[in-house]
Amino acid sequence: MNEAATGFLTDAELEALWLSLRISAVAVAAAMPFALGVALLLARTRFPGKILLDGLVLSPLVLPPVVMGYLLLVTFGTRAPVGAWLLETFDIRLVFHWTGAALAAAIVSFPFQVRAIRLSIEAIDPGLAAAAETLGAGPVDRFVNITLPLALPGIVAGAITAFAASLGEFGAIITFVSNIPGETRTLPLAIYTAIQTPGGEAAAARLAMLSIALALTGLVLSELFARRAQRLAGR
Repeated sequence: MNEAATGFLTDAELEALWLSLRISAVAVAAAMPFALGVALLLARTRFPGKILLDGLVLSPLVLPPVVMGYLLLVTFGTRAPVGAWLLETFDIRLVFHWTGAALAAAIVSFPFQVRAIRLSIEAIDPGLAAAAETLGAGPVDRFVNITLPLALPGIVAGAITAFAASLGEFGAIITFVSNIPGETRTLPLAIYTAIQTPGGEAAAARLAMLSIALALTGLVLSELFARRAQRLAGR
């Protein structure tokens, strides 16, 4: 492989980096509206089965990533009911495609967004919304002008943490969409490939250092926004 212009990463390694960033960005953006809705539901309402929903939301944190990838494969594979319907109706193919990698990353990192947003919403003084309601503000008004701005640090912190987690996802992605260069080979898969390749130790070390740097950056940024949320809550 030819070295890239940076002198640090090869062209193939840069391709894996940009693909990882693209997949993680799409995963976080696509999951954000659902994470916000679920967090709001769990933080502000009581209903039968709430504990079960909470458990389902957090299950990707405890299930082996390979299991998540297998479930995606039997659901969205081209011969699976949902996957076959998407392919025949909308010509959407997720398996062995980067969009499938984004779906896997979104599901695995979904709990990080929900957890951070939920904690941020629960920290908001309920009296603010009650006071706004007495002044004639409707549910949408209260959400847009009170809940959303005050929960913003938690939303950003959750998005950053989920983005960092998506960059490191391996098991679900390789199980669902395989390890295809330029299509689904993200940084973790590139590291795995380098380890399996004779003489690939240097490449594996470079990519591992890059992954560590990205993960630490994400965690630091997430912590900064979490502290910001605590200050807003008066803690």
